[in-house]
Amino acid sequence: MVMFLFLVIALAVVVAAVTLAVVGGGEGDGPLPEAAPERLQDFLPPDRPVNRADIESLRFPLAARGYRMADVDDALGRLGAELAERDARIADLESALAGAQAAAHVSMEKPGRPEDQQ
Repeated sequence: MVMFLFLVIALAVVVAAVTLAVVGGGEGDGPLPEAAPERLQDFLPPDRPVNRADIESLRFPLAARGYRMADVDDALGRLGAELAERDARIADLESALAGAQAAAHVSMEKPGRPEDQQ
């Protein structure tokens, strides 16, 4: 019976100490200030296109349930836009190259007439 009473008193002391610590019974001016949320540290460069090293060094901060969805969405949106821009540029360059190759092929097939050369 004495042991049970000792455990109940010890439990009450622990609960009181934790309550005082949480409520702010210490020497501060009040409760602890709100912690700033962890934000993305390795930003993608805003002044140039993203390269492979940028992607390999990209690290998303962990949140309570995994990654911060807004950070991931922003990074993926930027990558998607840059990839679409590069794909369009590649298509333009391939089209220009195909046109130049076709023009070169046509000029090689049509030699000048002999009277044009005299």
